[in-house]
Amino acid sequence: MPIRILTVDDHPLLREGIAAVIEGQSDMQLVGEAANGREALQVFRDCRPDVTLMDLQMPEMDGVDAIGAIHREFPEARVVVLTTYQGDAQALRAFKAGASGYLLKSMLRRELVDTIRNVHAGRRCIPPEIASGIAEHASDDALTLREIEVLRQVADGNGNKRIAHHLGIAEETVKAHMKNILAKLDANDRTHAVTIAVRRGIFHL
Repeated sequence: MPIRILTVDDHPLLREGIAAVIEGQSDMQLVGEAANGREALQVFRDCRPDVTLMDLQMPEMDGVDAIGAIHREFPEARVVVLTTYQGDAQALRAFKAGASGYLLKSMLRRELVDTIRNVHAGRRCIPPEIASGIAEHASDDALTLREIEVLRQVADGNGNKRIAHHLGIAEETVKAHMKNILAKLDANDRTHAVTIAVRRGIFHL
């Protein structure tokens, strides 16, 4: 039986490219496509693929939430993340949600079919640069949800007073959060903290 594959990406051209690669493999069959996470869950229910290729940045429901939703309903589901971002924090969220593999879109041409076969066989696939990033920050204190909210506000160009107003907290509380954020990210200043957070996939601009 061929490996039955579902692709989930909001870019039709990327889905077409993946379809062309799969079409050329005698042991693979494309059984479904979806353009966002919400659609992915429904299509998964309908076609029960062996391996799902999942983008992370999508409208309506992002990839990490979709992986979690699929896994809660189908714990045996095998999902390979396809993304342009190398961030360790994003990768860790995806694996915690239930991903079995992680593949940068720049590596698709070289490694897609091998990754599909390996994940289908029950192996985990993590590119070395992603694995080293996760290992490097494994002992770091993670930012809290509130700290991420504060840093997003900083990324939007807001000062402490405006952040306090937007989040309904005291300005002194914002300052305390910023102090914690700088320490946890080992950042020199607010701009540096935003740069680190985006690079690591803690959030995207």
